[in-house]
Amino acid sequence: MASTSAQGKPSTGVSPRKLSTALNAGMRALGQVQRTDGHWCGLLQGDSILESEYLLMKFILGQEDADSMDGSGRETLDRIAAGLRLQQRPDGTWGQYPDADMDLSATVKGYFALKLMGDDPDAPHMAAARGAVLSAGGAEGVNTFSNFYLACLGQVSWDAIPAIPPEIMLLPRWSTFHISKVSAWTRTMIVPLAIVTTLRPTRSLPQASGIDELYVNEHARNTLGQTVDAPPGWAAFFGFADRCMKTLHRFGGTPFRKASLDRCREWMLDRASQDGSAATIGLGAIFPPMVYLQIALHAMGWSRDHPVLKRAEHDLDDFMVDKGDHIMIQPCFSPVWDTGYALYTLGACGLRAGDESVDAAVDWLLAKECTFRGDWASTVRTLGNASSWYFEYENAWYPDVDDTAQVAMALQQTGDDRAIAAGERGVQWLLAMQNEDGGWAAFDRTRHRQVLEYVPFADHNAMQDPSCPDITGRVLECLSRFGYSIDDLPVQRGVAYIQSQQTADGAFIGRWGVNYIYGTWQSLVGPLKCGVHPEAPWVQEAGRWLHSIQHPDGSFGESAHSYIDPATKGIGRSTASQTAWAAMTLMAIFGTSDTHVERAIKWLVDTQLSKAHAADPAKNPDGDPAGSWCEEEYTGTGFPRVFYLRYHLYRLYFPVMAIATFKHSSC
Repeated sequence: MASTSAQGKPSTGVSPRKLSTALNAGMRALGQVQRTDGHWCGLLQGDSILESEYLLMKFILGQEDADSMDGSGRETLDRIAAGLRLQQRPDGTWGQYPDADMDLSATVKGYFALKLMGDDPDAPHMAAARGAVLSAGGAEGVNTFSNFYLACLGQVSWDAIPAIPPEIMLLPRWSTFHISKVSAWTRTMIVPLAIVTTLRPTRSLPQASGIDELYVNEHARNTLGQTVDAPPGWAAFFGFADRCMKTLHRFGGTPFRKASLDRCREWMLDRASQDGSAATIGLGAIFPPMVYLQIALHAMGWSRDHPVLKRAEHDLDDFMVDKGDHIMIQPCFSPVWDTGYALYTLGACGLRAGDESVDAAVDWLLAKECTFRGDWASTVRTLGNASSWYFEYENAWYPDVDDTAQVAMALQQTGDDRAIAAGERGVQWLLAMQNEDGGWAAFDRTRHRQVLEYVPFADHNAMQDPSCPDITGRVLECLSRFGYSIDDLPVQRGVAYIQSQQTADGAFIGRWGVNYIYGTWQSLVGPLKCGVHPEAPWVQEAGRWLHSIQHPDGSFGESAHSYIDPATKGIGRSTASQTAWAAMTLMAIFGTSDTHVERAIKWLVDTQLSKAHAADPAKNPDGDPAGSWCEEEYTGTGFPRVFYLRYHLYRLYFPVMAIATFKHSSC
C-alpha cells in the first residue's frame, strides 16, 4: 500500500492488517451502541444555557419547589444546578464550548440561576462570575433571548424587550414579515414569545434574589439596546416601529389583538400535537420553543394540570441525562440523523440487506418516513409520491432536507427494494425543495431576505434559513446515488451555487458543522460524485487548502472560533470526526494514494480506542466502547456564533466511514 503522492512526498502507509483490525473494531463498536429496535441515538450535548434556562423557567413558572412530572422534587433542580456549576470555567465564566471566549449571556444566566438556587453571591465561583460580567460591561449587554427570561423575573423592564406583536399571525402571505419568511426554528420561538411579550408575565422576586449587582448602567438595563448590526436607516426604522408598538400596547393593542393571541395559541398547539400523521414530541421538538410554550400557556392562565402542559413538561424533562451526581440537559434528540449516518457507515463497510443490523435500521427508518405536509408545504408545489424525514423521534411539522438526503442515501445503499423505493420518494421531495439560487436550505424552500437580519430580535443569528453549500453538497451526493449527474439541470444549478460560495483560499463555510473542514467536505463530495472532474481548478484549490491545514501527525482539527475569525479556519486541536471529513474529501479529489490521505487514515487507526484504553477513564472519559475514538471537542453547529453541539456518535461513525472508504477504494 506504500505509495508516493502527487507532491512527491514518501507515503507513510497503513498495513492492510491494521486497517482491517481497525475497521472490524469500529463496526463492533457501532453494533454495541445500536438500540434493540434498530436505531442509533447518541448523546447530544449543548452548553450551559440549557441548564440555566431550565432553572430560570422553573422560577418563572413558580415550580422551583414543586414535584416534577416523574415525581421527583427539588433534588432534580439541585442536580441540574450541579451540572451548571461543573461547566463554569476557572475564571468564573461560561462559554459556548469548552475553549470558547466568555459568553456574556451564558454567564449572566448561569450566575442568576445559581443565585436563585441558593448559591451565596459572595462565594468564590459567584464572585468570579460577577467580576467577569462587570468587566465585560455589565448584564445590560446580554442578547435578546436572555432578556426575555430576565423580564419574566422582573430584572429588566419590558421596554428592554423587542415587541413581537401577535398581529404578525394575521399578515398576508406576501408580506416580508409573514411568519413563513423566517426560519422554522425562529418561527417556533417567536410565536410563543409573541404571547409572552404581549401578556408580560412577571414574577416579583425579593431584591436580594435579583441581579442588580450585575448592571453598570440602569438606563441601558431598561431600554431596548442595539444588539443587531443593522444599517442606521433600518435601525431607526425598527426602533421607531418598536416604540409605536409599545405605545399601542399601552392602549390594549390593535382591535385584532385577541384574535391574534388566539391564532398564536392554535398555531402552537397544532405544531405541538402528538396525534396521527402530525405527531411531534414538543413544539419544534427542540429545547427553546418547548420552554417558551410552557411560559406562554402559563401566561394565558392555563393550569399545570392541563393535559397539554403535562405532556409539554414531560417531553422537555425527557431531555435530561442522569450523570449520577448531576444532570445534563440535551437540546433535543438526534435519532434519525444518527441512524441515517450509522446505516450509511455500515454500507460503506460493505454490509447490505440481509445483515441483521442493516435490516433493523431499515425497518426503523421506514417507520419514520413522513408524508405530512408541514410548514414547508406553503412554498412548494403540490407533490405526488414524495416523502421526507426529520431529525428527531417525532417532528412531522418540520422534516428537513439534510436528514432526508442522508436517510435516502443510506436506504439506497442497502439494496433493499423497499428501502430504495422510499429513498426515491425522498428524492422527489428534495427536488421540490431546491431554491431559486440552485442551492438547498434546511427546512424550507426559500430565499435570502437581508431585511430580516435587522429585526431587533435577530441577534440569535438564525432568523433565516437560506441555501447553504454543505446541505447542497449532501443533496447532490444523494442525487448521484439515484442516477442523477452533472448532465441534469438540478445538479448543474446546485454545483453552480456551491462554486459561488467558495472562499478565496478554496474552502467552504460549514453551516451545520465546524466549520470550513466540514463545509469543504460536504460541498465537494456531492459534485464530484455527480461527475464534476477532480482536476477542475476550483476542486483542486479546495484540495490544496486541505493539504495546507493538515497537522504534522496527519490529523485535522478546527475550532468553532473560525466562525468569528476566519483567519483561524482549519486551526484547532485534532479530532477524529474532522480528520475523517478531511480524509474523505481528499480521497474524492486525489484518490487513496495521496500521502495526505494515508497519513490521516494512519492517525485514525493509531488513535482508535483499544480495549485497554477504553477501560481507562483518563483515556476514555465518556466511556465509549473499544473501537471508537476519544473526542471532547464540539464539532457540530446549531447557530454559528451562538450555539454549538457535541454529537457523541460523530467520533465513531465518521472515522469508521473514512477507514472503510479508504480500505475499499485502495484494495
